[in-house]
Amino acid sequence: MALPAALGMFQSAAQQSMTARAIQRVPVDWQVEQQPGAQLKGPLPGVSRQVDFASVAGLQSQANGQTLTTGGARALGIPADYAATFPGQLRLLAGTPTGPLLAQQTAANLHAVPGTVVTVHRPPLPDAQVTITGVVELPTADSLFQKVGAPAGAQPSAPPDNVLLLPAADWHRLFDALPADQVRTQFHLRIDHRLPADPAAAYTRVAGAARNLEVGLAGAGLVGDNLGAALDAARQDARYAELLFLFLGTPGIVLAVLVTALVARSGQVRRAAEQALLRARGATRTTFVRLALAETLLIAVIGAPVGLALAAVTGLTVYSSARLTGPALAATALTLLVSCAVVLLPALRPVAAARRRETPAWSRYGLDLWLIAGSLLVFWITSKTGYQLVLVPEGVPQLSVDYWAFAAPALLWAGASLLILRLARLLLGPGRPLVARLVRPLAAGLSPAVAATLARQRGALGRTATMAALAVAFAVSTSVFDATYQQQAQVDAQLTNGGDVTIGQTTATEKQLAAVPGIAAAEPLRHGFAYVGADLQDLYGVRPSTIVGATRLQDGYFSGGTAQEIIGRLASSPDALLVSQETVTDFQLRLGDQVRLRTTDGKTVAFHYAGVVTEFPTAPRDSFLVANASYLAAQAAPGDTTYLISTDGTAPHVVADRLLARFGPSAKVSDVESVRRVIGSSLTSVDLDGLTAIELAYALGLAVAATGLLLVLGFTERRRTYALTQVLGASARQLASFIWAEVALVGVLAIAAGAGAGWALARMLVLVLSGVFDPPPSSAAVPWAYLGQVIALGAAALLGAGLLAIRAARRPPLTVLRDL
Repeated sequence: MALPAALGMFQSAAQQSMTARAIQRVPVDWQVEQQPGAQLKGPLPGVSRQVDFASVAGLQSQANGQTLTTGGARALGIPADYAATFPGQLRLLAGTPTGPLLAQQTAANLHAVPGTVVTVHRPPLPDAQVTITGVVELPTADSLFQKVGAPAGAQPSAPPDNVLLLPAADWHRLFDALPADQVRTQFHLRIDHRLPADPAAAYTRVAGAARNLEVGLAGAGLVGDNLGAALDAARQDARYAELLFLFLGTPGIVLAVLVTALVARSGQVRRAAEQALLRARGATRTTFVRLALAETLLIAVIGAPVGLALAAVTGLTVYSSARLTGPALAATALTLLVSCAVVLLPALRPVAAARRRETPAWSRYGLDLWLIAGSLLVFWITSKTGYQLVLVPEGVPQLSVDYWAFAAPALLWAGASLLILRLARLLLGPGRPLVARLVRPLAAGLSPAVAATLARQRGALGRTATMAALAVAFAVSTSVFDATYQQQAQVDAQLTNGGDVTIGQTTATEKQLAAVPGIAAAEPLRHGFAYVGADLQDLYGVRPSTIVGATRLQDGYFSGGTAQEIIGRLASSPDALLVSQETVTDFQLRLGDQVRLRTTDGKTVAFHYAGVVTEFPTAPRDSFLVANASYLAAQAAPGDTTYLISTDGTAPHVVADRLLARFGPSAKVSDVESVRRVIGSSLTSVDLDGLTAIELAYALGLAVAATGLLLVLGFTERRRTYALTQVLGASARQLASFIWAEVALVGVLAIAAGAGAGWALARMLVLVLSGVFDPPPSSAAVPWAYLGQVIALGAAALLGAGLLAIRAARRPPLTVLRDL
């Protein structure tokens, strides 16, 4: 019962943490934009502050005898307490926040620092001047400059590069006289955050409240629902959490129930003998039913509190909370009923025992093979259409989950279980000569007798070996999935950031960067833009000789060759161009075709299409281009240089702080640790760790129970056999050969069959749950250290079971027979 209750805690913690993290990531919940010619009336909900926007022709500064001018810019008027009211909306990089502020990119464009005088071009009004007091970063610029009321596809592709922030009084002094079409007013709101724990329910409430406010405003304002957008993403994560609970948790729960059932069934022979003795003394069927019910009740009364206590300890360890919420209690109640059933049925079975068949019906009809074939068929059909488990219809609060995807792993689990049992029975039955040869090193001349004894026990031994193999398979599949996920989460962050640390907007050289403590290498990456036809795409210039090793490019990022081969084409042919698959498809390109790109300054540069790149450091996910940096420089193509930095083992955030201290706030520095926290969803960065911690810990316990415990119980049932063997003259060494042969057989079957089934299941889980991975892995990661622990604990349990059995077998036979 401990495992289902702990997994129920995961489900509750997942929902709560996703909602909480979605709220924390949004500095401004709602942006209510006042419509032209209208005036908002009445109080707005929550805490609100007025923010005014003005579009200006540009900004200008003087630096080192040069006049620097930007293109169009935005000027914002904010109240004095804005940063304190909405933490996270502004981050001060230099100076003080009490006067005119420049965004980081704007400060870099103007070479401005605190104290710089900036001229604001504001036609049709005369130019105005302001003295900058600070430089800030705008972490949520995308939402800050959104087009309120526009659908997702009509939003600006990027926030403005040039932003000036002014105190409200200064803004009104400078821009109140501008034409109405150049200014707009918003009210930024923070609403009540007492929301349901479930992100889907929280999204429904917030989105409904936003629409309700728009109705109340009667056309005077539109609501930009930033909090609703964040909760909309979180509700998708919540459904993935449920899917992970089902994919990863259900096999563990089923395995725990099966182990419980086998433990209860292990005393069936002894119970049958006891019931026969009671029947001879006048006991009736009603008596046996009452005894079975009493036994079941006693086990439930003792086992349930212990299981819940263990779950509470698990909750305290993983989530710092031992509270059993709704999902945990529901899982516990269901498991209690199932556990009582699996305990009660074996207790009643000797009373109503039916004639047993030597070969089970499922084995005669090949049910295991049919299940595996069905799993492969479903998996193939699903793979043809792609794996999109969670569908999120835009604007619809309900999510659609493709539960058909569960069929392939579920059928594989069931089929693999029955196949392992079939193989064990075949090995112990028709394969008895092979078993005799295998156990000869342990049993010597007794190997035929040992093989015959094992064959007589093939039903119990087959079930024990199958449970042990399933425990190994569960540990392998869960740990491989978790290790693969952790690997890809790091790969995603590395792709997004480009390196351990990235620095741009700087005049620093490679030599200067290499002198900073903690930096092992700095790889230059040129970035600009170019038109492919009418499509504006990112254009990256690389140094082919070093880019592969410096950025750890994987072969899976390229199509038609390895990373080294594809990048090598840029070195052998300077005018070679790598393009995304989408561009190849859209423009019907063939290898060797000439591609003429038009740069943003109007120049035309000729390339030859040389290969396909699907992922690249710092590149967007859809369309981009990769070329030789030296060729771009020779063609005078515009672009800025960013350095992708590899550390020498020093923490990336430490190196990032050193770079900011060395090169100033105008340098744009980011580290992979911070990027991973930003791009990681609630599911990936919090709850999956908790789920896998629970799964991996209980997998170890199940492996021990399925090996050592079941073997010990089996040996206990055969005490009479060992006693009679001693009476017939068997030595202690001969008895040990019977026991160690059984232990070795279970161990070999568990490791071989369990590892094979676990690897197949892990690969299927990684593919079916591809929506959790970004980018998809080129290969699964294997956590050898954890699997070594599983094998070591399983071996220790087998060894302990064997030693206990040998100790029990050495008791005087008459004492054993008298006790029985």
